[in-house]
Amino acid sequence: MTYAPQADDVDLLSWSFVQDPYTTYARLRQDGPVTRQVVKTLATELNAWVVTSHEHGRALLADPRLSKDSVALPGVVNRHSVDGSQSATEQPKSMLFSDPPDHTRLRRLLGKAFTMRRVEQMRPWIVRQVDELLDGVRPGEEFDLVDRIALALPIYVIGNLLGVPEGRFADFKVWSSALASVDITAEEKQQALGAAFQYLRELIAGKAAEPADDMISALIQATDDGVRLAPAELMSTVFLVMNAGYETTANMISSGMLALLTHPDQQELLRTDPSLLPGAIEEFLRFESPLNLSTIRFSTADIPVGDVVIPAGEIVFVAFPAANRDPAQYDDPDRLRVDRRAGSHLSFGHGIHHCVGAPLARLEGEIVFRALLERFASWQLAVPVEHLTWRYTAQFRGLERLPVVLK
Repeated sequence: MTYAPQADDVDLLSWSFVQDPYTTYARLRQDGPVTRQVVKTLATELNAWVVTSHEHGRALLADPRLSKDSVALPGVVNRHSVDGSQSATEQPKSMLFSDPPDHTRLRRLLGKAFTMRRVEQMRPWIVRQVDELLDGVRPGEEFDLVDRIALALPIYVIGNLLGVPEGRFADFKVWSSALASVDITAEEKQQALGAAFQYLRELIAGKAAEPADDMISALIQATDDGVRLAPAELMSTVFLVMNAGYETTANMISSGMLALLTHPDQQELLRTDPSLLPGAIEEFLRFESPLNLSTIRFSTADIPVGDVVIPAGEIVFVAFPAANRDPAQYDDPDRLRVDRRAGSHLSFGHGIHHCVGAPLARLEGEIVFRALLERFASWQLAVPVEHLTWRYTAQFRGLERLPVVLK
């Protein structure tokens, strides 16, 4: 059997939902592991299936019957648009929106440039950046951790990784924020996209003429059976790294800090036993996923999900916050526990599209929290927690501001 569309479709872009998705997701989970909803995205409203179960979400993320093919996807999106608009068009093929064998080749080429060795080599540089950022924090003075630390560090890291001149880091922040926002017009979003692509074209051309020790240069030179990335593939790969490595890491840092501020017993446990920090990073990611929904997929065959069958040709999203707080997977899931074994969370996805930048995000988080724990013996929120708001974005989940006082 299949579910008919729910009578009480959920607005996944409403202000109330953005501030508290968990109440809604818990209700949806009671209806079954997957329900058909009207999902509002940045571009349109779509009839789609939303998966709230950890078990089924994990399985579907690795299921080859769910496709991300950029050639076929626009037609599926247009068919499921609520207002019948035909706005989706084919996009240049990228690793994010491709299936094997194209995805296999593109990921292998990216892997040759984005190695664990390159990530680990960045550790001393990231430590210095965090130290410099925290040197500007005066003990006892209120400051916004989102703006001063959580958003600043990932921009520095991604810019350094790609070989972007430091003077252009601020542009990256503006472009990434605009592309994630739901508060600007389509024209403004297109302008931001155009500016980002124009700069990246110039940057790539410069690296091709004068290679350096950076990721763009490595991507230009990488080969797979003697074949390099095509120009459009190179552009889409660099653009993916620029965006994927910014918002998610920033959100992980700020929401992890909020979690510790609102769970002083867990903060004290982490101070008492700093060896728990790597596992605590996983728990931060589980407790508050930096992403709300998985990137879009569509079914290429009928897929049974529990007692439900998702028909072929349907759009499917996995709700990460719901899966990560599924009581069938985690004991007492709405409670933060830094000693929990939370490595099974889905915040970085699963399967062949698992986030390639996950090791770098984890490294940044570990360095930030270790420095905060070592430098400051006391943390406190500078405003009541109910005064905090989550940023109004479609895909990402992060705090607007986090005013804190560190001593």
